[in-house]
Amino acid sequence: MELEQALHAARALVLADLMAGDVADAEIVSLVEDAVVHRRWWVEQWPEGAAFVAGLVAQDVQDALLERYGRWPLCPVCTGSGDPHALDVEPELGADPHWVCPQTAVAVAPLGSLGAATG
Repeated sequence: MELEQALHAARALVLADLMAGDVADAEIVSLVEDAVVHRRWWVEQWPEGAAFVAGLVAQDVQDALLERYGRWPLCPVCTGSGDPHALDVEPELGADPHWVCPQTAVAVAPLGSLGAATG
């Protein structure tokens, strides 16, 4: 996968999930852009990692959101548990990343498809 294609795909998938949760305001989109810039350098150093860049961008955005706004995306599987928690990206470093509930190990949605899973 070409570098630019991988980065554009990563951006699009993460933005789709942010839009599904109605959290894609301008400041948060800037966090996505920052993550893409950071991962551009990373994938330039390790071109074989292009297939992994989408999951890494999602994790970077998730970390940045946690620091500034709180957990994202919240788990739709455990809504009645009284303990709201974020989904994890799995695999942490692998192709075809998806959102998974860390408490139940339920795969909720592929990256970029949260709207279909929660809507």
